Amino acid sequence: MANVNKVKTIAVLTGGGDAPGLNAVIRAVVRTALGQGLKVWGIKNGFGGMVENQMIEMTDSSVAGILPRGGTILGTTNRDNPFHYPKKQDSQIVYENMSAQALCNLRERDIEAIVVIGGDGSLKIASEFYHLGLPVVAVPKTIDNDIPGTERTFGFDTAVGVATDALDRLHTTAESHHRVMVLEVMGRYAGWIALHAGMAGGADCILLPEIPFAIDSVVAKIKEREARGRLFSLVVIAEGAYPQGGEQSVSLIVEGSHEKVRLGGAGEKLAREIEKLTGVESRCTVLGHVQRGGTPTAFDRVLSTRYGVAAAKCIFDGAFGNMVALRKNQIIRVPIDEIAGKAHNVTADDELLQAGRAIGICFGD
Repeated sequence: MANVNKVKTIAVLTGGGDAPGLNAVIRAVVRTALGQGLKVWGIKNGFGGMVENQMIEMTDSSVAGILPRGGTILGTTNRDNPFHYPKKQDSQIVYENMSAQALCNLRERDIEAIVVIGGDGSLKIASEFYHLGLPVVAVPKTIDNDIPGTERTFGFDTAVGVATDALDRLHTTAESHHRVMVLEVMGRYAGWIALHAGMAGGADCILLPEIPFAIDSVVAKIKEREARGRLFSLVVIAEGAYPQGGEQSVSLIVEGSHEKVRLGGAGEKLAREIEKLTGVESRCTVLGHVQRGGTPTAFDRVLSTRYGVAAAKCIFDGAFGNMVALRKNQIIRVPIDEIAGKAHNVTADDELLQAGRAIGICFGD
């Protein structure tokens, strides 16, 4: 790290939904940058803090003791896009491009580069700022693991662990009462949490957004288990999964967020349908934001730290416009433009998916 470039003041922000490991990344960025004599600002509440000029100077004391903490000490939001920023006007919400104001606020503090820790929406915004001339480095964050260019996003391992623990607990009550237990997990339009947790938790059916399911296939699996004397079944369904010929379950239309709709209800619909078609009592558990909260796993703490250090090194090297990523257990740099606005989904040839098929798991197709 001897060749620190001319940047002397940087900022770091966390955008989008929270994820275990955010504080670990902040800690690594701040400590690494301070160690090289840089001044570091923390932008509060995501990109909204850039627009509203909400920033605090970060010191070693600012990040002391935060490694195991969930959430983010800086705050976050998935609503405040500076290029489409909500403003109240005559009792109504209108949207304005406030990117110039955001950049002006950075200049007031002599901030020359920023580290954006976020998911797909935040990375798209980061790319737009980069093309306006702001030196940007990105860190991939989402429990959904749906960002291309990297094998793992931090937060994913923790979310899978929470879902797996839930399946272990549901297994005992399902077996005791001879029920079908449906677990609905997050993931939006990607089935990574459902796939990994379902495999780890011994699910009998795993339903993914990438594979529209036939209810008859799910019912057949449950009946096949009954015929073998297995009078209970575990079904994992991703919130974005949907039946063949049907649509995803939407719980809310969201204004002002990069997420146009809020998914939810797929698990409850499935449980009702299973009970109607099989006569077996079926219950649904929705994990929701439990998957986002709490202390990160050791894997996520280590990955987050590696990402934070790598992001700081990008700044030292002047390697702006890049996202740090994990490939073959190595931290690499990927141009943000190659991944902004794109998704990483489960594919039909995925090795874990094929392993699930080999041991008899039903994927609904």
